[in-house]
Amino acid sequence: MFKEKKTHNQYSLKLKQSNHTLKYGRFGIKASSFSRLTNNQLNALKWIILKKLKFLTNNKKNTRFWVLLQMNLTLTKFNMESRMGKGKGSIYAHAVYIRPGMVLFEFDNIKEQQMKNLFNYISKKIPFKAILIK
Repeated sequence: MFKEKKTHNQYSLKLKQSNHTLKYGRFGIKASSFSRLTNNQLNALKWIILKKLKFLTNNKKNTRFWVLLQMNLTLTKFNMESRMGKGKGSIYAHAVYIRPGMVLFEFDNIKEQQMKNLFNYISKKIPFKAILIK
């Protein structure tokens, strides 16, 4: 396994056009505010989505679901304002910065009403504002 790089540098806020359009599915969930998700939060969100999809589609296997987020930040124990010396601390989590306009999830082979129900359920669980796109 490769060694993780410790960094305090924030992810660049340049907007990539490829993150703003649907690539794979028919529906998508797009962020409309800045936020940060840790690896644990993202895994919990995936689990919630899969559980709700299974309930909405009556266990049909043909529903497809993509997660378009990659962890791009390592969180260390010491904060940026700590005094010099004694190192940076160990890595305790990985995170991803979310910018407005990023497509986070995409869905295919799901009806529009089912997708609206799923989005209403998910929007209460996530710590930022999001919109549903077609």
